[in-house]
Amino acid sequence: MVHPSILILTGAGISAESGLGTFRDEGGLWAQHRIEDVATPEGFARNPQLVVNFYNARRAQAAEAAPNAAHAALARLQAEHPGDMMLVTQNVDDLHEKAGSPNVVHMHGALNSALCGACDHRWSAPLQMAVGDICPACAQPRARPDIVWFGEIPYHMDAIERALSQADIFAAIGTSGNVYPAAGFVQLAAHVGALTVEMNLDPSETVALFEDTRPGKASETVPAWVDSILAN
Repeated sequence: MVHPSILILTGAGISAESGLGTFRDEGGLWAQHRIEDVATPEGFARNPQLVVNFYNARRAQAAEAAPNAAHAALARLQAEHPGDMMLVTQNVDDLHEKAGSPNVVHMHGALNSALCGACDHRWSAPLQMAVGDICPACAQPRARPDIVWFGEIPYHMDAIERALSQADIFAAIGTSGNVYPAAGFVQLAAHVGALTVEMNLDPSETVALFEDTRPGKASETVPAWVDSILAN
């Protein structure tokens, strides 16, 4: 029996039910700042203290968050699906890992990682980073959050595109469909004949490109979908 190869993309919507805000939430961390000020290399160069403070707040929030039923269901799928599976996330939290998922591909970086702007070395970020933190590899005071900001190239794109080219099933969960290159994954998957599934509270910008759409809370739609995959 041939088992399907699965690629899953998760976005902010899967973590929203764990209390982590999205770009669009009113009153959340993102609502208090312009993206240009806290999520671009230019913003960091202009006001590094503001950026470091912003990600310290996000890191503290993520450290307190617990995974929900959607994260748990995907971890179960990884453990029980006998075929190939890649779990790609646009999220910078570690809720997939907390739920038990191994080998999560963080295309936009991770809050619990620090990056050296001089030598590209990465290390575990402290809960509170400071401007001018020293890189443990090259001793330069060039530490920054290991986050892919707007205008930077997402991580692991070669591996993701290889997996997409071989996928039998592509599922997008909690994604807005307006941030590229992730928003283009459904087209790549459809091009190779993969079954495409969207699970979202509200339809994404690319919903018309999916064969199967399952509106609703990720904590409800994802476990039901995982049950259906494992039953086949």
